[in-house]
Amino acid sequence: MSYLVVIERGEAGYGAYVPDLPGCAAVGETEEEVLRLVQEAIALHIEALKERGLPVPEPRSRAELVTTGT
Repeated sequence: MSYLVVIERGEAGYGAYVPDLPGCAAVGETEEEVLRLVQEAIALHIEALKERGLPVPEPRSRAELVTTGT
């Protein structure tokens, strides 16, 4: 499964979260680090859901870049 990951640049580094997996997020100093960490977080999140007998949400989110006229 492929999940959409939203990456946000902050003043001290990067944050990432997965809209289809509430609570699944990571922070890192670089974009590469946060991508690695969020991938690990996704795997752990799914594993925890399965261990608890909870359903694993199907990926539903998608992203689109929108250009403004300004």
